Amino acid sequence: MTQQAEKLPKQLLAIGYVWPEPNSSAAGKHMLSLLKSFIAAGYQVCFASPAIQTEHKIDLTELGIEEASIELNHSSFDQFVANLNPQIVLFDRFMMEEQFSWRVAQNCPNALRILDTEDLHFLRDARHKAHKQSRQVSESDLKSDMAMREIAAIYRCDLSLIISEYEMNVLQQQFSVPSALLHYCPFMLDIKQLKRSPVEFSQRQHFVSIGNFRHAPNWDAVLYLKQTIWPLIRKQIPSAQLHVYGAYPPPKATDLHNPKSGFYVDGWAEDAFSVLQQSRVCIAPLRFGAGLKGKLADAMWTGTPSVTTSIGSQGMNDSSMWPGAIADDPQEIADQAVALYQDAKQWQLASDYGYQLLAQRFNLLVIQQQLLERVDYCLTHLAQLRLDNFTGMMLQHHSHKSTQYMSQWIEAKNANPK
Repeated sequence: MTQQAEKLPKQLLAIGYVWPEPNSSAAGKHMLSLLKSFIAAGYQVCFASPAIQTEHKIDLTELGIEEASIELNHSSFDQFVANLNPQIVLFDRFMMEEQFSWRVAQNCPNALRILDTEDLHFLRDARHKAHKQSRQVSESDLKSDMAMREIAAIYRCDLSLIISEYEMNVLQQQFSVPSALLHYCPFMLDIKQLKRSPVEFSQRQHFVSIGNFRHAPNWDAVLYLKQTIWPLIRKQIPSAQLHVYGAYPPPKATDLHNPKSGFYVDGWAEDAFSVLQQSRVCIAPLRFGAGLKGKLADAMWTGTPSVTTSIGSQGMNDSSMWPGAIADDPQEIADQAVALYQDAKQWQLASDYGYQLLAQRFNLLVIQQQLLERVDYCLTHLAQLRLDNFTGMMLQHHSHKSTQYMSQWIEAKNANPK
């Protein structure tokens, strides 16, 4: 029996908050990179989600990944995970850890539990709250109910993947989260495929902004462009055009479409790389948010300089240098965008630096190897790692009991709706 068990392939279960949409969001692209990394390491992968499948969802079965629909607050998951018996369970965002990890702990106690935070939701939420009130983020903003939930999930897991060095520092310095629970895992890009764009400065035209409209920071950036920044650019270049792309544009977004002012809301882009490669300058004036910005990595990949904010660039470069410009004042954003648009030499320097930055910071082979080595270490030393994480054991005992009883109450209520 033991020899047969050893011959069985390793199994990873990923539990997704949503189904991966690598062409719609950086989170979807990053999740796909993680799944491919485990496939490369010899794992059989099953991706399960309680979410409704969307029109832009990737077909994971084409990659050899099993797809499974699961229910919230339902004991059917217990049998599902017990039958699968994975060595690793990867939770996509802390909400999935809250919902399912107590069931994983009960049915597969020896499975390594990994949390992929995607970005720190409590950081994004704190910045959003402060932005709406036109003030700086306060300590009370950061140390919110959401922070308690998200950091509790980090402690309950054996390892958490953090996409940004900035967010690693927030967790360790402001919340004293042990480094033993964290692993820095940024975008994983196949640098071997990185080639200089054949489309030169003189062959490109227009400004571009791109991002999923369902993501609040992106929608705010579009409004900021329309109401404040774009009029400043048009004053300097009256014939300029800005093309705004993104998945799931709501009517309030398409209502902003105004060719007379050069403001085009084009919606879904079938090929984001092609759109970026034909554009001269990417503008991403993000005023709140967290994590890394996939649109800016895509701009670098296509040799397109970008103008963004300090929040937009955060975690993506380790110096003040940027493949374009970083500015937080709307007039400066406009001026920098115009300068890049009109100055071929400045544009070329920015374009060249983007390729360098990607190769230095987001090399798939390096990041993938570090991830898999860390996972192997955790699997080998799991018992001791859990003993060392007494806070996590304590949170498992207390919060999981309350989560378990609430979930069972909801399931019983749903079964007897009277």
